[in-house]
Amino acid sequence: MAKYIPSPHAWVREQVELYESSGGTKGTTLRDTGLPVVIVTHRGHKTGAIRKTPLMRVKEGDGYVLVGSQGGAPKDPAWVHNLRADPHIELRDETTLRPMHVREVKDATERARLWGLAVAAYPPYADYQARTQRQIPVFVAEP
Repeated sequence: MAKYIPSPHAWVREQVELYESSGGTKGTTLRDTGLPVVIVTHRGHKTGAIRKTPLMRVKEGDGYVLVGSQGGAPKDPAWVHNLRADPHIELRDETTLRPMHVREVKDATERARLWGLAVAAYPPYADYQARTQRQIPVFVAEP
């Protein structure tokens, strides 16, 4: 069984710990925003270790849209590389935990539609995209 390595970022570690220790009844919103988040459990592409990342909750039918914004940083967040290497994840949405499969959205029309959903759920995504030269990656997580 792979070892869990908590995030080096204190706020991420604390959010994941609160979310999971409460069984999904606490820590379900992003810091002070009140906006809902999910916890994505994935495997590190270099270490093989288990990683856990809180991401904005953007529903799409039975699945979710996952946005690799990293606040508009010039590089993709580490979890993006992990999902590209291993598309099998577990996603916790409050008290529900389910295995899911992710795919990166490459089709421009589908991406534009999903990007619109993501920005509607979390408007700062539009500012993040304006801040960076890279196209922020978008994934779909499906059961």
